Amino acid sequence: METPYILILYYSRSGATAAMARAITQGVESIDGIEAKIRTVPSVSPDHKATAASIPEAGAIYSSLDELRHCAGLILGSPTRFGQMAAPLKYFIDSTGSLWSAGALIDKPVGTFTSTASLHGGQEATLFNMAVPMIHHGMVYCGIPFSEDALYTTQSGGTPYGASHVAGSEATGDLTSDEIDLCQALGSRIARLSLRLL
Repeated sequence: METPYILILYYSRSGATAAMARAITQGVESIDGIEAKIRTVPSVSPDHKATAASIPEAGAIYSSLDELRHCAGLILGSPTRFGQMAAPLKYFIDSTGSLWSAGALIDKPVGTFTSTASLHGGQEATLFNMAVPMIHHGMVYCGIPFSEDALYTTQSGGTPYGASHVAGSEATGDLTSDEIDLCQALGSRIARLSLRLL
């Protein structure tokens, strides 16, 4: 029997969201009996003739709808774009109608994570906006409970609605220890819940 997996699906342009995805992966992989698959999505272009290479030059490989269909749980990540997810992730999610019509994601847990340039850059709005289409899919949205001490001590990112990071205006800020702890907490929670719901 195949080991169940959490799909960590994200878009990152400057690397901050990708760093969060790696920390979330550590949280998932701290739970026995489940593994993480870390995937990304290609950029979109206003030029209708532009196409991305089928394999990215570096980093995570692109996700397929089949990987989404067969995941035990999902964690979505994106930098904030005016309180919304970035267009490449939205473009991928917009292609999931066949999974919706088949009910393929019903009752699977989902969490979200985001990175912003400023402390009040729309983190919570972005987390919720990523959740909305997955709630339409019938997924069960999960945040981070206040039993996680880092929610009380963070001076940067981190919310009960999902993991977050303040990267700074040049996107050069490293994840803080609290942000890492909360990324790992989100990963381990989605992994535990996914195993219970299998």
